[in-house]
Amino acid sequence: MQKIAMDRISQLFSAIAAERALYLPMKKKGAVNFGKWEEGAEADLHALHTVKSPKDLFFPQSEDLVSFKMRGKEISVDAPDAPDEKFVVFGVRACDARGMDVLDRVFLSEPVDTYYQARRENGIVVTLSCSAPEETCFCSVFGIDPARPGGDVSAWIADGSLYVKALTEKGEAFLSGLSLLEAADEAEIEPAVRETKAVMERLPLKDLDLTGIDGNATEKLFGSEKWAELSRACLGCGTCTYVCPTCQCYDIRDFDTGKEIRRYRCWDSCMYSDFTRMAHGNPRKSQVERFRQRFMHKLVYFPANNDGMYSCVGCGRCVAKCPISMNIVKVVKALGSEAKE
Repeated sequence: MQKIAMDRISQLFSAIAAERALYLPMKKKGAVNFGKWEEGAEADLHALHTVKSPKDLFFPQSEDLVSFKMRGKEISVDAPDAPDEKFVVFGVRACDARGMDVLDRVFLSEPVDTYYQARRENGIVVTLSCSAPEETCFCSVFGIDPARPGGDVSAWIADGSLYVKALTEKGEAFLSGLSLLEAADEAEIEPAVRETKAVMERLPLKDLDLTGIDGNATEKLFGSEKWAELSRACLGCGTCTYVCPTCQCYDIRDFDTGKEIRRYRCWDSCMYSDFTRMAHGNPRKSQVERFRQRFMHKLVYFPANNDGMYSCVGCGRCVAKCPISMNIVKVVKALGSEAKE
């Protein structure tokens, strides 16, 4: 384990940025999101959550796939180069780090998504322990430890210093190039770890019960009458999708720029009425069907196909951002009694 005084953190960021692009939680127009750090910029390492997760750095909200040009009867096809930016994303919380594991299950399975793969290979993830989890947090329900956040390198802020520990070969290589760091004893972070765990024990959602809500619950929960009541107030706005660190659905569209046809992919939401619409129409014609699809995928379908891993990480973003306060926690509580029968 190594450390550096927090009053020298800008020097550390400068050293990292000299070798790779550095993305940090940055405050802009009152909101904190991951952004590219430059000299003079101020990062907000104390913000518990960014509005959007760092998923955007590996699976961008929109990206070009290919472009077509016509000259007479000739058609030329131009594909962009594979993403090659070497970068570090610093300050990722444990829930968002788990979110990347979920995305890996999707995009690194055959057939591999080469765009996502290139970014994962080029990126180094430095996580940051949570010192003050909020009431909307419930990551521990999914076996996530916010005091041991994972990633290529884990970091902790304690007693005026930033402590770092490499967890992967990529992380070890990264830290070996940072001469500003000095040796530290892992015992120095234990009080901070214990405090985080103590806060987690006081959170209102720590005992959220998932009993019976898993990959074996399809037949039991799919036909529940509670879906109609739960979905009644849903606006279908998709806010939950866009702030979620694990949602991976996308659409592929063509856009005529006037000079070429540009094919791109962009995030999509199963909450939208035109999601997966085909020539014959939409297979889920009602909001209750779309609502059910979202939560069944998070809690049942995904674990059924991924060794029990849920596609929810308990980050609490949907709890905080849903405009009508309908979220996965309420769904779990409502379906819990049926799941246990």
